[in-house]
Amino acid sequence: MAIVGKFIAVEWKIVLFPSSPLSYQSCMKRTSFFALVVFTVITSFRVAAAEINHNFAKWEQEIAAFEASDRTNPPPKHCLLFTGSSTIRRWTTLAQDFPNQPVVNRGVGGSETVDIIHFADRIVFPYEPKVIFFRCGGNDIFNGRPVEKVFADYKEFVALVHSKLPETEIVYISQNPTNARLKQKDQEQALNKLVREFTKQTPHLQYCEMADMVVDKDGNVRPELFVSDRLHFNADGNKLMAERVRPFLPK
Repeated sequence: MAIVGKFIAVEWKIVLFPSSPLSYQSCMKRTSFFALVVFTVITSFRVAAAEINHNFAKWEQEIAAFEASDRTNPPPKHCLLFTGSSTIRRWTTLAQDFPNQPVVNRGVGGSETVDIIHFADRIVFPYEPKVIFFRCGGNDIFNGRPVEKVFADYKEFVALVHSKLPETEIVYISQNPTNARLKQKDQEQALNKLVREFTKQTPHLQYCEMADMVVDKDGNVRPELFVSDRLHFNADGNKLMAERVRPFLPK
C-alpha cells in the first residue's frame, strides 16, 4: 500500500510540475494508464462483492441451453441482443415484432443484474451485439437489494460491455409498475431516474421509458396488459412494449 501511495504521489508531482511539453504528455499518458488500472481493480472488487452469497448455479441449465442452441443454430454477429429478466425471457414474438432485424433473445427468467454480468461471457459477448436492449432490476429490488446498489450493478454492466464492445449501444428498457409488486413502485421509479440521468451523461446509452405506458389517466396499472400473475405482460402488453422499443432500432 505504501508503494501504491508513493507511486500516486510521484505521478501527481510529475503532472503538476512538468519540465517540458513532451514530459507532460508522457506523464499524462502514464497517469491515465494508472487511473485505468485502478478503475479496473475497483470494478473487479465491486463485482466480486455483489456476487458474494449469490446463487448463480440455479441459472446454469438455462445458460447451457442457450449455448447448445448457439452450437446448432449460431445467431448472427452484430445482432440486436435482448437480455435481462423474465420480461425479456417471455417476449417470444421478437422476430415477428421486428421483422428483418437480427434479433436474439437471451433473457433469463427471475434473474438479477449481477446474473447478467456473471454470464455475460456466455450470453452477451459471443454475439458481439450492435445494440443491447436491457431490462433488469425489478427482481433485484424485490429480493431486497437497495436501489443505489441496483443502479451500481447496472453501471458495472455498462462498464463491462463497453470495455470489450466500446461502440455497442445499450438501450435500458425502464421499470414499470405492476399490481403484483405495487409496493416497490417508488423504488422502481427511483431506479429509473438514476438510470435516466446516467444515460444523459454517458455515450452509447439510451433510455426507453415504459412506466407511463402501463397506467391509465388516473395513474392506475392497466390490468388488461398483464397475464394472471399481474406481473408479466400478455400479448397486448408486449405489443405496446414493441412500439416503445421500435424507435431505438438501428436505422
